[in-house]
Amino acid sequence: MRRYKKGFTLVEIMIVVGIIALISALVLLPNVLRSRLNANDAFAQATLKTISNALESYLGENSAYPADINTLRTATPPYLNSDYFDTAPHNGFTFEATALADYSYLITATPISATQGTRSFTISTGGLLK
Repeated sequence: MRRYKKGFTLVEIMIVVGIIALISALVLLPNVLRSRLNANDAFAQATLKTISNALESYLGENSAYPADINTLRTATPPYLNSDYFDTAPHNGFTFEATALADYSYLITATPISATQGTRSFTISTGGLLK
């Protein structure tokens, strides 16, 4: 008479490991996606503040905001080192100077899709971020 040892087979163990991996992936994936959205939103807000600071510096030295937003990048020395206003998105956002006058501005950061950012952000004269 043969005696069998009690225990799990390799196949049973692999199935359990697979199920645990699947469940953990389903739980962790939304957190990873949410983290990316939060990071992109934070990048957009920080970029808007950088652009606002550049505009305020330009105003301080020239007594008016620039007529063209690209002046911030082409001035010597440049007020901005990056061209945020080109057509390519930056971390899922596009940036646009929607209103630029001698003494006021409105800059908008818009996500290219709902998977890239949670909402649009704007910054206006004086660095008011909304």
